[in-house]
Amino acid sequence: MRTPVAAAAAALAVAAPLPAFAQAIDASEAAALRSQIRELRERLEALESRLAAQAPGTAAPESPAPDAATAPIPALASVQAPAPAPAPAATPSPAGGKAFKMKGRIQADAGIVSAPSSLEDQGLGFSSEMRRIRLGAEGELSPQFSYKLEVELSDNAVDLVDTFLTFEQGRWQVRVGNQNAFWSLDELTGDTSGSVMERAAFTDAFAFERRLGLGVQYTRGPLIAQLGVFTDDITALANSSDGTSGGDENNSYSVDGRLVLNPRLGAVQLHLGGSAHWRRLGRLADASIRYRQRPFLHTTNTRLIGTPALKVEHETMYGLELAAIAGRWHGAGEYYALTADRVGASPLTFRGAYAELGYFLTRGDSRGYKGGIFTNNAPARPLGEGGPGSIQVNLRYDWLDLNDRDVRGGTQDAYIAGLIWTPIRNLRFHLDYALLRYTGATALPSGDDSYDANVIGTRFELDF
Repeated sequence: MRTPVAAAAAALAVAAPLPAFAQAIDASEAAALRSQIRELRERLEALESRLAAQAPGTAAPESPAPDAATAPIPALASVQAPAPAPAPAATPSPAGGKAFKMKGRIQADAGIVSAPSSLEDQGLGFSSEMRRIRLGAEGELSPQFSYKLEVELSDNAVDLVDTFLTFEQGRWQVRVGNQNAFWSLDELTGDTSGSVMERAAFTDAFAFERRLGLGVQYTRGPLIAQLGVFTDDITALANSSDGTSGGDENNSYSVDGRLVLNPRLGAVQLHLGGSAHWRRLGRLADASIRYRQRPFLHTTNTRLIGTPALKVEHETMYGLELAAIAGRWHGAGEYYALTADRVGASPLTFRGAYAELGYFLTRGDSRGYKGGIFTNNAPARPLGEGGPGSIQVNLRYDWLDLNDRDVRGGTQDAYIAGLIWTPIRNLRFHLDYALLRYTGATALPSGDDSYDANVIGTRFELDF
């Protein structure tokens, strides 16, 4: 039962804002409210007198009859604070899985390729593009089943990127859908986690890409074993690609495997890996395939080195990976070789490799690593929280050789320096410079096929 003091306090709490409310109502209502406030004051004074008359330590009278101090005020008795609305219940995720999570990515590039002017190629010079706009979601259907769905706008076309269903049980993981086919460390590392703007030249020249298929992964301590069977990329399988080798005519498939050992020795994270790939091109052998590469930047569609069109029955690839992270330092290197079995001709082997060294200029920052690939760490001192964010410098040598036997596709030696500023988590800015040295490249009008190109590239990227 409410005590007189509590009743008075509640009445005052309600009556306090009444003068302000009186400004918003007509004169008659204001006069009535003022009268009720005066009556309330009189009753509070009476209550004060009753309390003063009561000796300290004596019990309060039981259930006092209503009087001037305890009788309810008719006009105020009906005024009550609204009951708080019940808090909305959190939407439970199905069977204990993670809640639905939206994902997105924005990358915009601009750069300059300075090559001998006598090439007269309109794709050289300044160029810019919205490199990627990606939107997707991921979550869990149960403790064992999860999913990921992403669509990407790139080159003014919308494609599915990571789009798969995953089953995990203990050390095993099974994934079905559109995914990377267990390629190299550089290819599997996310494009917002790379040390320079673009991946190694051989990853594009050898057509590393996401493909539709089934992959299995086994993890035990520092060991990761991956094996999968894949068809082709979903664009090549679409009806719009139908014809003699595309769409439902595309019966190519591959078997791809990768093995990684990533022990941690004290403060040093090591990475040792290797992968092997075999692909039957099927009806794609009736079409022509070219192995070629841009001058570092994706903003240009020019290729200064590349093979002629080849009819290839099978591709066999193998690669070796080596990397380490120690505090602010990291190093990485890979070697890849592709053997193309031609229709009615001798096989060809093309090669590529890179080596890089990186260092964070900012204290407490280090390159991330998880699950056999490089990742991003948040800046130790973000901009606006006592620091400049993280600042990383990287040096890379990138080599691609598309010459073998009777095919002279050319070679490219790239010397790349990169600067990455990450002011806050998920936001990065790139500035890259590359000196490209070509031999056997697209010939100049003079017939010279050995020359240099200088490249400057910039990018901003937001990943959420």
